[in-house]
Amino acid sequence: MIKAIMIGAGARGIGAYGPYALRHPEDIRFIAVADPDPMRRQYFAMQHQIPESMQFESDVDVLAIPKFADACFICTQDNQHYEPAKIAILKGYHLFLEKPMAILPNQCLDLETQAKKQRVHVMIGHVLRYTSFFQTIKNLTHSGKIGLIQTIQHNENVSYWHQAHSYVRGNWGNVSKSSPMILAKSCHDMDIIAWLMGQTPTSVASFGSLGYFKKEHAPKGSPMYCLQGCPVEDTCPYHAKKVYTNAPDWMRLAVSNDLSDESMIRHIESGPYGRCVYHCDNDVVDHQVVIIDFENGSTASFTMTAFTHENTRTLKIMGSEGEIRGHMDKNEIEVYRFGEEKPEIIQTNAGSTGHGGGDEGIMAAFVDLLTHSPSQANLEGAVLSHIMAFASEQSRLERRVVDVGRFMEEWRT
Repeated sequence: MIKAIMIGAGARGIGAYGPYALRHPEDIRFIAVADPDPMRRQYFAMQHQIPESMQFESDVDVLAIPKFADACFICTQDNQHYEPAKIAILKGYHLFLEKPMAILPNQCLDLETQAKKQRVHVMIGHVLRYTSFFQTIKNLTHSGKIGLIQTIQHNENVSYWHQAHSYVRGNWGNVSKSSPMILAKSCHDMDIIAWLMGQTPTSVASFGSLGYFKKEHAPKGSPMYCLQGCPVEDTCPYHAKKVYTNAPDWMRLAVSNDLSDESMIRHIESGPYGRCVYHCDNDVVDHQVVIIDFENGSTASFTMTAFTHENTRTLKIMGSEGEIRGHMDKNEIEVYRFGEEKPEIIQTNAGSTGHGGGDEGIMAAFVDLLTHSPSQANLEGAVLSHIMAFASEQSRLERRVVDVGRFMEEWRT
């Protein structure tokens, strides 16, 4: 049985990874927790029967004592990943690190270097690899079902409501407080594209901007906070009272530990999630495209956009002998072989946990990794996906094509 530390008892710690240990106590057990929020810390401790002596206010406190577990989970905010991750690695902990692994390219590269030196396993929270949906697509492409992949067209449909919650009002709305959206949200997608392609990316080009969620698009007379008498309360899809009194628990948890409607209303009166979406301090993009060239001449295009009804990923993979079309939310894959009239329709397993079963899948893979069974964990691949995201952001800001290999070497030195 693996003994583990949980640093960050928030939505991912409590809602995604912790529950796996409760369902599989023979595989992994959390024996310590660190979080500055006493309610979340104590709740996680109660769930996992962690004694008070093993409850800590910060990563600094828990990592200051000699190594006492096998693995360390870091599920804090983006800009709080690198320092505790490096300390954990140097102390010899195997590491599960929520994505993005760090907010600067040299930090990602340093964690990779240190992990190799210390000979510890590091898994990044790229949960999409572990869904039945993407596993099936990977198996189809690897088997040669559609021949040689020529191009991939991949869309991340963030949806209008998710953008407003997480990337306008929420923790990831401002680059200085978190990281660029292509990294925070879409390093998942960079990872999937490179993984499916099975080739090294050579160059990227990217365009995008914050086009809509800004003050010039605010309705006339709209206040700074929705509950201050908004004139378009009845028709605005982003009105905070409407959103958070009808929101699922994972969204409510960002607002308050008390998930009741009364608590939601109290916290949005003057809290960050009650702000008008046109009067926030957000500066991350709300739409972005990336074009990627690979070493064998194949290409990929990626579109991330807030302006969709669905909150899902869709893709089309075009090969020399056919194409694959996929819709993650529907768990449906269509395989077209050239010369055949009808496609093969494959329904994949939606899974009973978050991210289409990916949360369960990645935890099982982490347990396998630490018990020396085969695993898809690939730290070099995870680092490369982050480098792709960083390079894409530089391309967007500087409006030029970026050589991925050169970009990586410049940050490595």
